Amino acid sequence: MTEQEKHMKEAIRQAAKAEALNEVPIGCVIVSGGKIIARGYNRRNTDQNTLSHAELNAIRKAGKKLGDWRLEGCTMYVTLEPCQMCAGALVQSRIDEVVIGCMNPKAGCAGSVMNLLQDDRFNHQVKITRGVLEEECSNLLSGFFRDLRERKKQEKARNQMNPEEGTPGKE
Repeated sequence: MTEQEKHMKEAIRQAAKAEALNEVPIGCVIVSGGKIIARGYNRRNTDQNTLSHAELNAIRKAGKKLGDWRLEGCTMYVTLEPCQMCAGALVQSRIDEVVIGCMNPKAGCAGSVMNLLQDDRFNHQVKITRGVLEEECSNLLSGFFRDLRERKKQEKARNQMNPEEGTPGKE
């Protein structure tokens, strides 16, 4: 197992924590000097906070650990390509590199929709490595959404059988 795979495995373990909370299973770790200094996972619904993405949670912890908002010399391993908000935070934090498990064609900003991480108009660019344990990361997400669709389908069927139970405000 390569060093990148080892760190991505830990990011996948973080994603499993999100899934246990019925959150979209996205996880990440930040590495400095070969050691993990911060971990994060998606907690948007749990925290009722748009900002509670895996990457932002890990960046906050890494900054505290290092005593600096600048994460120069650090590498982030994340199971899903960062969105525009997280990509912006990666640029702002001066992180050196992001290693991505799978891409996000609907909202990814490390090359899918756009590439904010390597826009030379910014004062910092982030090196990108894609596809580390891609199948494992992709399967985690597709399994989660498949199960979510099935739960919604079952809930809809239950509500059609008992319309009073599924209708808010009915007494």
